[in-house]
Amino acid sequence: MIYSMTGYGKATAVKNNLNVEVELKSVNSRYLEMFLKLPSSLANKEYELREILKSKIKRGKVNAVIKIERNEIADLASIINEQKLKDYIRLLEKVKKMGKIKDEIKLDHIINSRDIFITTEAELSDSEFNLVKRTLNSAINNLLEMKKKEGVELAKDLQKRIKKIERRVTSIEGEFKKSINANYKKLKERAAKILGDANIDKDRLNLELALMADRADITEECVRLKSHLKFFVESMSKDPEAGRKLNFLCQELNREANTISSKSISTSITHKAVLIKEEVEKIREQIQNIE
Repeated sequence: MIYSMTGYGKATAVKNNLNVEVELKSVNSRYLEMFLKLPSSLANKEYELREILKSKIKRGKVNAVIKIERNEIADLASIINEQKLKDYIRLLEKVKKMGKIKDEIKLDHIINSRDIFITTEAELSDSEFNLVKRTLNSAINNLLEMKKKEGVELAKDLQKRIKKIERRVTSIEGEFKKSINANYKKLKERAAKILGDANIDKDRLNLELALMADRADITEECVRLKSHLKFFVESMSKDPEAGRKLNFLCQELNREANTISSKSISTSITHKAVLIKEEVEKIREQIQNIE
């Protein structure tokens, strides 16, 4: 089973006065890259959250946003910096005295100064952090489900292209078997025409022509191509991290197609090898989306 690297997952949870929301987005990347946007109450838990993501996602650029909200009304006294409040009131009294201002100090004058408020979020309890982890895992499962569905569609396209290549390899093999004797005969006639009535060693000539025909033999390349194609299909269905392996197999498929194209003395076989290379390139493009 192959997974796409592109996906989206979201999950929310509510328990007592705590609301947790996790949003995950994943796109293509050569390696695993993770970018976490966390509230300050989770700053000391980032490593653990990263490990949860790493345990289930192997490749891709993953953006994770975790939001935490409390429903209860905060105790204002607990978020006020008392020393700064006293200093600020003394400052206002001094300004009044220096400016000979008779107006009374009002609440509006005080709350306009943000420095007197402490914005540090309360630390999460163990049960609250467990809720965050469960929500993260739910979001990951939703992300993986989308990646799996896209992977199924990718697999269908790849299998279709693999079958195209298999048909062309079979066609090349059949054409080569039919043409090998004809090519040998053609080489012999050409040599005879060039040499004319010259006194030559026929056994040596036949040996040289046989060697030339042997150098054009593409049987091994076709066998390796079919072997790579078989391994490719097996990796798609069995390898949980198929992306890198499939990319390597694409390189090998392209190498064999290049060799067939360069060795063959049949124009038709060369054209078929070029078509195989085109199909391999399309496969390579699709593989960039696979985890």
